[in-house]
Amino acid sequence: MTTLKNLKGTAIQFLDADPVVNAGSWASGGAMNTAREVQSGAGTQTSAIAAGGNTPGNNYAIVEEYNGSAWSEVADLNSARNIAGGFGANAEATICYGGRDPGATRGYTESWNGSAWTEVNDMNQARFAFAGPGVGTSTSGMAVAGSPGDTLVETWDGTNWTEVAEINTRRTQGGAAGAANTAAIAFGGYDDGASDYTANAEVWNGSAWTEVNNLNTKRSSNTGSGTSTAALCMSGRGPSPTAWARTENWNGTSWTEVADLATARYDGASGNSSPSTTSIMFAGKSYDGSTIFYALTEEWSFPPVTASVVQEGQMWFNSSSSALKGYGKAAGIPAGTWASGASVNTARYRGIGTGTPTAGLIAGGYNTEVNTEQYNGSAWTEVNNLNTGRDQGGNNVGTYSATLYMSGATTPWPTVKTEVESWDGSSWTEITDVNTARRNSMGAGSQTAAMIATGLINPPISANTELWNGTSWTEVADVNDGRYYVGSAGNSNTAAMLVGGDSPGADADTEIWDGTSWTEVNNLNTGRVALSASGSSTLALAFGGSQDPPVTAATESWNGTSWTEVNDLSTARSGMSQGGGTSGSATGTFAAAGYTTTALTTVEEWTVEEAVATVTTS
Repeated sequence: MTTLKNLKGTAIQFLDADPVVNAGSWASGGAMNTAREVQSGAGTQTSAIAAGGNTPGNNYAIVEEYNGSAWSEVADLNSARNIAGGFGANAEATICYGGRDPGATRGYTESWNGSAWTEVNDMNQARFAFAGPGVGTSTSGMAVAGSPGDTLVETWDGTNWTEVAEINTRRTQGGAAGAANTAAIAFGGYDDGASDYTANAEVWNGSAWTEVNNLNTKRSSNTGSGTSTAALCMSGRGPSPTAWARTENWNGTSWTEVADLATARYDGASGNSSPSTTSIMFAGKSYDGSTIFYALTEEWSFPPVTASVVQEGQMWFNSSSSALKGYGKAAGIPAGTWASGASVNTARYRGIGTGTPTAGLIAGGYNTEVNTEQYNGSAWTEVNNLNTGRDQGGNNVGTYSATLYMSGATTPWPTVKTEVESWDGSSWTEITDVNTARRNSMGAGSQTAAMIATGLINPPISANTELWNGTSWTEVADVNDGRYYVGSAGNSNTAAMLVGGDSPGADADTEIWDGTSWTEVNNLNTGRVALSASGSSTLALAFGGSQDPPVTAATESWNGTSWTEVNDLSTARSGMSQGGGTSGSATGTFAAAGYTTTALTTVEEWTVEEAVATVTTS
């Protein structure tokens, strides 16, 4: 018999076996044919539909259907519209309702039977920008809140709309989930009453709305899927137009932050009737100096629940092992480890890299020059080449489907370049050159809001910094310690880091960019050149490189203040292509290829695992 004392405020579960850890991940799905925002969505991960939406100057009636791997255009809506709602159990039976077109706000409702759209009874109150955008099936659905009205709720019975009890918190462009019009949850959105973004969540029981625990992060332009007791909230934005990749899981009681989307965005859509274990999100936009519209699809997977699901901070007594246990996610990076990933097809070093261990990209490099490969979490595939072969370009910009190759060196080696190429997920396009030709520079940011700094001009060493706004490059404040062969991290051109490098000799200096100037902060424990880094200016990882000589496997984590030595790479190497630079953390990083005594093809992946630990009591 075990007596538990002094555990006030802590709920203890008594279980025969350890529960399932609340984890999951996003993976890339097939790209839509038409990039867009604020379209309606419905269906599941293997049978979804996207209807309407817009891009500047375009109000779409276009409809696309997803079969689990690819999108196909099907019959158009009768009425083009955007910011409409949608619900349906699958792509063969859905409803599209409400929305806005250049003429007015609409209450139109259309029903899809798998081959054609039919106009059915209008809503009682024309409106757009729903919370949801919808809940339920084609015969049992809900339209929650929206503009104008903000608190209005209507239910659909397959024939007619009926006004029911209003929601407690006014909101537009929030998320919602539910399998029918008798049980739902609404969360997030913009609260016109408070003139602010909201984290509020409410549950519908068929007759009334009840406020429950809030999201961890208030947001609008988010979406969701699942049921009233097991839901996901993903994407969104806050007071600035910056897009978010944040995902939260609802277990019927509370919200827990889980794995982020690979691509931050807002005003996308989701399959609303999917369970929270297999969700889908598609399209949307982001803003990084200019607006980017996406055709991207991401699919969420969660292990089958065979026992209770445990969340961070929970404790339980395992009766079979007679142990009191608790669960918590490792804080930051130190608990992470490197593990082998799939090898790239072409050996290389000094190429660029970006993305995550499930959606990565590498390009260029010594002796490969033009070669580009994409990673889907299980295999690397050769895709379209760079236009200009080169190595030593600026690293860590954007995502696997939206990145830049900046500057670098080519033959006759080392001819430094000003050329910049942009990757759209399928091909490279030459865009505006940087002002200063260089090699072995740092890079950070996104495809439309990037930066390049320092590097080697052949000779001398440059301290120059340039910012990209999606159209042009502007010279800004120089780094304090000009160098080359540096590591870089940062998902923004207003918050980035450069670390290590050759100045000449193996450098340990670290500098942080705040959007205006560079500030020197605490040094690495081990100075090195040709290292890699990933993460953000407040949470980063630096790994590999050369101590001039030898090559090193040393890995260090940055917590915003200092560097700590953590688990080494399995293979010492320098000149790697790395991912993880856009997630805002280094918990999903890869180290691809590189050099020891020869060019490598091997890949390692860094992960921070959740931990179940036995609780020591006295």
